[in-house]
Amino acid sequence: MAPTLLAIDGNSVLHRCFHASARTGFRTADGQAAWAVRGFLSMLGAAVDRACADAVVVGFDDPDVSHRRTRWPIYKAHRDPKPATLDEQLETAVHVLRDLGVVVVRPDGLEADDVLASAAAWAPSVGACTVIATSDRDSFGLIDDNTRMLRILNGGVDASPMLDPHRLTLVAGVRPEQYLDYAALRGDASDNLPGVRGFGPKTAAKLLAAFATAEEAFTEAATDGERCRAAVGKALAATLATSEARAAFQLNRAVMTMHRDVPLGLDIPRGVGRLPLDLEQVRSVLARFDLRTPSLVRALTGAEPPEPRPVDVDTAWRPPRARSAARFPPLPKQPEPDPTLF
Repeated sequence: MAPTLLAIDGNSVLHRCFHASARTGFRTADGQAAWAVRGFLSMLGAAVDRACADAVVVGFDDPDVSHRRTRWPIYKAHRDPKPATLDEQLETAVHVLRDLGVVVVRPDGLEADDVLASAAAWAPSVGACTVIATSDRDSFGLIDDNTRMLRILNGGVDASPMLDPHRLTLVAGVRPEQYLDYAALRGDASDNLPGVRGFGPKTAAKLLAAFATAEEAFTEAATDGERCRAAVGKALAATLATSEARAAFQLNRAVMTMHRDVPLGLDIPRGVGRLPLDLEQVRSVLARFDLRTPSLVRALTGAEPPEPRPVDVDTAWRPPRARSAARFPPLPKQPEPDPTLF
């Protein structure tokens, strides 16, 4: 059976844990904010279990430089700066994961998405399959017969769907190999990328149901446009024939295309990145975050929890016996008879 490489989007998952666990306000013994890191570690163990992973790699964005923002200043230009405590915990997570023995990749000028794409491209070269763990739909386009996606949603790992090509088609209405075209037509407001005018998720899916690629649709619209009109109507077919529509599509597609050649530093056959992790090392790291859950330790190390020691068991203890209630209520006390009456 092929080994499974679990590739985790560190920024996406930690960002979700930051908001989901903020009410706990957890800090380490030295006062360092760590609720997001603590949640991430729990989610890491759950994802390893869910994916039946044999190896793990976690990708993070370069926090200082973005080649995409340098080349296309519009990209994510509307986003507010991250909270300082989120930035601190992103940095902490990188060090904590490396302390655990997990391979962490933070590529110069690139993003966690590029690490996921590179993992999906690299895994077949060593006979492995891939499970991508992220809440970001941008990775839908990486799904194929060798790559599934664990899309992290509210409710945690156990409540999140595992998507394969068939399930993605049911969810998005397009095949995985069409997803990049679909996203470029629709646009992505979260990344400040407007779509082709008039095209939302439904119309983009309708167009790609009629054409294998968006480029084929643009070419057809610029000629007779009969198939485009049948798919999305006269007005949108006319829009596709414009140079503005093609330019918007091509810009989005260029920005959204992921790098698939990021060096990962993995060597699964030689054990680099492979599970299980060292038991004592894992226990030491988890103790810093008050995490002693046996299932988490087992997921990362394969070690079963020890049997209870005799000192942990009070052999004299018995469950308290419930006092039985009276079957009938007591009769009221009768008054003493008055002897003067007899």
